[in-house]
Amino acid sequence: MSESVEADIGKAIPKLARSNSPVDQIAYARDLWPRHHIAVRDGRIAEHRPGVVVWPESTEEVAEVVRFCAQEGYPLVPFGAGSGVCAGVLPDPRTVILDLKRMSRVRSLDGAIPSIEVEAGALGIRLEEDLQARGFTLGHFPSSILCSTVGGWVAARSAGQCSGLYGKIEDMVASLECVVGEGEIVRFHRRVSGPDATPLVIGSEGVLGVVTSASLRLHAAPAARAFGAFSFPTVEAGWEAMREMFQSGLRPAVARLYDVFDSFIAKMGKVRHKKRGEGEARHSEEKAARGPGLGAKVLRTLLHRAPRTLNKLVDLAPSDLLGGATLILIFEGPEAFGREDLSRARAIAGKHGARDLGEEPARHWLAHRYSVSYRQAPVFMSGAFSDTMEVAAPWSRLGELYDAVREALGRSVFVMAHLSHAYPDGCSIYFTFAGSAPTAEAMEATYDATWRTALDAAIGAGGTLSHHHGVGRSKAPRLGAELGLGVDVVHALRGVLDPRGVMNPGNLLPRDRPERRPVPPPLGVPILDAESMLVNASGAATLAEVEAMLARAGLTLGLGADAPMGATIDAWIASGAKGAPDPWLDPADHLVAGYTARLKSGADLEVRPSPRRAVGPDLFALFLGMEGRVGAIRSALLRAHGPGRPRPLETGIERDPALAGAEKAWIDRIAEAASSVA
Repeated sequence: MSESVEADIGKAIPKLARSNSPVDQIAYARDLWPRHHIAVRDGRIAEHRPGVVVWPESTEEVAEVVRFCAQEGYPLVPFGAGSGVCAGVLPDPRTVILDLKRMSRVRSLDGAIPSIEVEAGALGIRLEEDLQARGFTLGHFPSSILCSTVGGWVAARSAGQCSGLYGKIEDMVASLECVVGEGEIVRFHRRVSGPDATPLVIGSEGVLGVVTSASLRLHAAPAARAFGAFSFPTVEAGWEAMREMFQSGLRPAVARLYDVFDSFIAKMGKVRHKKRGEGEARHSEEKAARGPGLGAKVLRTLLHRAPRTLNKLVDLAPSDLLGGATLILIFEGPEAFGREDLSRARAIAGKHGARDLGEEPARHWLAHRYSVSYRQAPVFMSGAFSDTMEVAAPWSRLGELYDAVREALGRSVFVMAHLSHAYPDGCSIYFTFAGSAPTAEAMEATYDATWRTALDAAIGAGGTLSHHHGVGRSKAPRLGAELGLGVDVVHALRGVLDPRGVMNPGNLLPRDRPERRPVPPPLGVPILDAESMLVNASGAATLAEVEAMLARAGLTLGLGADAPMGATIDAWIASGAKGAPDPWLDPADHLVAGYTARLKSGADLEVRPSPRRAVGPDLFALFLGMEGRVGAIRSALLRAHGPGRPRPLETGIERDPALAGAEKAWIDRIAEAASSVA
């Protein structure tokens, strides 16, 4: 029996920077999962401490650490900045924490493409500031940008506040350097036509290897911004306007719709901010230093005893009295484009009963865009708890998702909501909630029950469990309810990429065998969801048949002249979807929102439709351009397009890099493992 993991790794890799000091063990014991805050406030500090923290400075050192952990059986947890909120970090005394922040170098920047090769430990805000100083932007602005890293973004399938124009992190990745297996270094390249393993690594939350560097697409820094804000009589009217905007080809960088009460709270906050003078600010600081007072006790009591009543009072309050639902829009790019797009958006908003609020609310939002990350502390200081839940669904299911999750949360906590990331086929909903209980144990029980009920409600309403925060350990027990057989497929991927099972064990994947729900049979004829602009077609239907059906509705698949119209949907996808819209030109869109497939083993897989999701690897990569090696597509929900098309975001990124060598060997192994899942 070894003396300690720190001593063992010190003997194996003596030059590696490392520590097992109590201070470092506490600092790396967890991420920012709000449930942990309850324990901390109760005096239970860092109950899950790692055995050692290591700081590699190169990919080769990372490979040494991975090799050591694989050989010795020590759990290994990649660590960025610790800002995750889903319990992605929960070590034990044998765990090696792999902090990548000393790997933050920009390896290259190609201004002609433009693109950047940057190491995984690069801090988001510093990277973006450096890029803007050179005239570029990544376009990725998560609320955590001040305390999150490139590697963390990739691991969690992150979304930024400007996803309406630039897409999510998966839309920005051109290639990834990874350390997998037992210390092997491999680079995976994104390919429009496949084979492409990058979607399997993105969102894998550290269970399939360590991302050490990423090649990312850049854009010219925006020359101008156009700001708009609108008040709608209801949140439903607001999201109908958003839907029409995106489906007509508009791509606002920022499109955020706050429901009636969330809008009211935001207005009150602005009023307090304007009225606060230096003396009042000093008084607030002194009050904070004294700790929670009577107001905090009242808040705790209301959140514990009357959350349902509070929610009902908000529901009964007239929308016009509270000021309606507020939509914030920001367009980026050439000044003339911004003015034109905002004018079009204003006309659409007017059709849906909006009142124009001018520029100021959107400008105010931009000036305080990261403040949301610091609003939890006062709630916890008052003796309550707060958290957020981000789900997503196609437009046709959005109302059901909003009502179901809001009702489920509202049974035990006070809840607000806004729509934070919109796409042509659907949208995400970001719920913020707060609750309380008399003791820490009771509060944890309330917290756990609230999440269980809300996750079940999201699944029941046809939504995805996560749009951009990921799964971690907090949502893992319900992952099977969303992915079904897909959980077994991810386990199979792990058997290839982490055969010793040392990569962040317990994260992402549920401990229990996933639910095996019935997979619906393919449809006889294509069915159009006109609201979401999705067409559900059998894998045996031809492109020509689907296109003819859409043409009768004034829609199209938007295929190029080189598309094989006589091919079946399955064969077309298997061969790389030739002629499909170029995803690099419109990052906010995608080809397939959901699908069913039959693996080579005969087992059936279903991934229900969602505009975007962050529930592990994107398993569609196992079928696009894979020539049927994993299985066949039995049905697919394809994106239909109307006459309005977005302006293309041109890029010199190579669309289909050659596949050879180690990358091909790994993809072959992945395909073989996935095809055998039964």
